[in-house]
Order: sequence, then structure tokens, then C-alpha cells
Amino acid sequence: MTPKQKSEGQSLAALLAPDILELLETSPEAVAAETEELHPADLADVAEAMPRESLPAFLAALPSERAGAVLEYLDEEIRTELLEQMTPEQAAPLVAQMTPDERADVLEEVDEETADDILEAIPEPTRRETERLLEFEPESAGGLMTTEVVSVLETETVELALAQVRAIARGKRREAMNTIYAVNAGGELCGVLSLRELLAAPEGARIHDVAWGDVRHVVATADREVVARMTTEYDLVAVPVVDDKGRLLGAVTVDDVIDAIQEEQTEDVQKLGGMEALDDPYMQTSFLALLKKRAGWLSVLFVGAMLTESAMSYFDNELQRAAVLTLFVPLIIGSGGNSGSQATSLIIRSLALGEAKLSDWWRVAIRELSSGLSLGSILGALGAMRVLLWQALHGKGIHLGPLQIGNDYGEHYGLVAATVGLTLVGVVTFGTLTGSMLPFLLRRLGFDPASASAPFVATLVDVTGLVIYFTVALFILSGTLL
Repeated sequence: MTPKQKSEGQSLAALLAPDILELLETSPEAVAAETEELHPADLADVAEAMPRESLPAFLAALPSERAGAVLEYLDEEIRTELLEQMTPEQAAPLVAQMTPDERADVLEEVDEETADDILEAIPEPTRRETERLLEFEPESAGGLMTTEVVSVLETETVELALAQVRAIARGKRREAMNTIYAVNAGGELCGVLSLRELLAAPEGARIHDVAWGDVRHVVATADREVVARMTTEYDLVAVPVVDDKGRLLGAVTVDDVIDAIQEEQTEDVQKLGGMEALDDPYMQTSFLALLKKRAGWLSVLFVGAMLTESAMSYFDNELQRAAVLTLFVPLIIGSGGNSGSQATSLIIRSLALGEAKLSDWWRVAIRELSSGLSLGSILGALGAMRVLLWQALHGKGIHLGPLQIGNDYGEHYGLVAATVGLTLVGVVTFGTLTGSMLPFLLRRLGFDPASASAPFVATLVDVTGLVIYFTVALFILSGTLL
């Protein structure tokens, strides 16, 4: 839903909420009929516009299946608060009507005691199904999948399969009705076909004759990034999920893939900003939790910045003899940090999209080495020109506010220009290589490559950039300014 659509939905909810509240007081039995034309998402907006104490009565006035659908669209914070306030007998019928994957997600959100009580109160088949889903990690394919899929035996005739699909459509709720999965007697996934292909199949044909045998699928333990990548690459509306023996467990539908992609991108953006990813939306995150997520990385970056100070202190004597070097410190460390940030952002995204694999590190290293040398040469030339132009404009002396550097610089401006130029080549090359290799290293160690945030890389390159700068200066300017 776009921001404009969301805003329009909230405006409609604000208009409808008072009328529905009045109906709850006077004729609660009429609420279902008055709201039957509204989409569950719109009804959820109406519910969010109501006082919290009115929500149980509002949901109770709706048919249980309708109330379960509204509960799926309800704001996570409001939904959690609502379920924790309701008795298990009140909450269980609503939760039981939710789709299996949403039901499992809801029970993950509430506290453990409430989840256990609700599970005990829902019907046994639904409870067993939900408990199986709760065994999977929330960010895995098993944690995202729904078990409401349509499967038929591969040996069945088209007519019998159509009859089964028709019966399922009439009697049960299914999220993935447009895709039919063919399984063998052991439940192993053997083929797939669309509902249109099933309808168009010749009479008397067997399912294995008309189904596609090359089924793109994932195991239940696969990460959500793998599911999202497969959905995008093959334009799938649902990705079947199997166990380690190839038996069909369920499917991840495209709406859940979109949610997963949004969450994954949000996490990556937050990590790239130099902080831990938030567990909840920003406005629902407590002040203390927000501090905890941000303070850790800020402290690490602060310690890194202290190393920069230490590097400058180490070369203090050289700086006192050639104060002109200090003028170019921001230029040097800024260029190195920027080049490293560029490289790490490119590689993190390439790894996330599957464009680059862990085994491609050496190819990336060669590519980024060439890029770093080329970019460093460009910036080095610009930096050297800056020094030479400065000399041409100001003669043999430079006046920069209260700081005046005398004739020594004027006599050796060519060496200073060479120092700045060569340093930029080295710093930019080092920053580019560091920024490109760090995500590979983190992936190899089992960490999220997005943890190689731009601020982290920039801080790391700042320290090494200063060392490179003063080392080059000592080599070139020794015996002149130093």
C-alpha cells in the first residue's frame, strides 16, 4: 500500500469509526452487515482509529473468519497488546482463523505465556500445524511459508484433480490456489502446474503428463534472501518449500516475499548507517532500545576515531616542522573514507542480490584494485593540481586565516604536490580494496556483510590513510621540510 493509499484509508477509518462505535453500543449484531463490503485492511484501519478498550467488542461483533482476517492487518503493537489483554478463550477463535504463517507470526510477537495459553485453546489440528511452523526460524523459508497449498497425486487424472481442487476451493481457505503441486505417494514434490494449465489439460491425462517436472523450490531452512532471490529471478507467485527429504511442506507466497524484502532492506540500510538493525518499527521502538542499538556502534566508531588521534600524535614532530601537511589531512582521510564507503556499498548489495558469490572474492579484488588505482590517480592529479594552483595564486606564501606558512613551502611546493598526489593514489586504492573485501570476510565468518557499514569502513581507512600520508611525506620531504 502506498503512503497516499494508507493516508486515504486512515481518513476513511476516522470517518467510519464513530458510526461503528455507536452501532456497538446500540446494535452490535448489525456491525457485520454494515461492514461486509469493506476490505479487512480497511476494517483494520477502522479498528486502529477506535479506543483500545472497544476492540474486543468490535472483533466479537464480526464473524470469526472475518475477525481473523482483520487481525492479520492490524498494527503489530496494537495486535500484541490486544491479544495479551484478552483471555485465551477470546483470542483462540480469532487466531485460529488466521492463515498459518500469520498465526505463527502473531504467536511469536506475544509473550511466551500468552502464546502457550492461546495454543492450548485452539483446535488440535490447527495447534499441531502452528507448532510445526513455530519450530522454524522466523527469517527462514519455513518461518515464512504457509501450509495452505493445493497438492494432488501425480498419478491422478486431470478430472479427479479438478474435482479435488474444486472441493478445496469450496470448503477450505487456501492462500496459494493458483498453483497446483504434484506429489508422489510419499509426499515428495514432483511437479507444478498452474490452475489455468490444469483447466486446459486434455481429458484423461495424468497429472505427471501435464505438470512441469523442473520445480524451483527451497528447503525449509533456507534464508529469506534465497526465497526473495528465487521469486525475482523466476517470476514466481509462490515458492514451494520442502524438507530435507524433498517432501512438500508449504509455500512462500509473493506477499510474504515482498514483506521479507522490505524487512531485509530496512535492516541493511540501518546497518549501513552504522547501527544495529531495529527489531521493531522506529516509532514502536522504546527509547532505551533505540539507545542500545545505536550506542554500541557509535562507541566502536569513537574508539576508531581515537586511533586517528593516536596516528597524528605519533607524527607530531613532523607536523610541527611542516605544518603545511595538516592542511591536507581532511582531504586525504575524506577521500579514503569515501572510496571505501563506495566499494563496501557496491559489494554488500551485489552479495545480497546474488550477483557476487563468496568464491568471487579474488575477481572482485582484482577489479577493485584496478578501480582503486584509477580513481586514486584521478583524485591524486586533482590534489596535486590544487597545490600547484594554490602556489600560482599566492606566490611563495600561503595565508589561510590566522595560519601563515612561509617561504619553505614555496621552495618545495612541487614536493608537497607530489606527496599529496601519491598519497591519494595509495589511500584511495587501500580504501577501495578494504571496502570491497570486508563484506566477503564477514560473510566467510558467518556475519551479515551489511555490518561492514560505511562509517565503520571510513573510520578504518581514516587511520590507515594518515599512516600512508605521513609515510609518503617522510619519504618525499625528508631533508627538505622534514
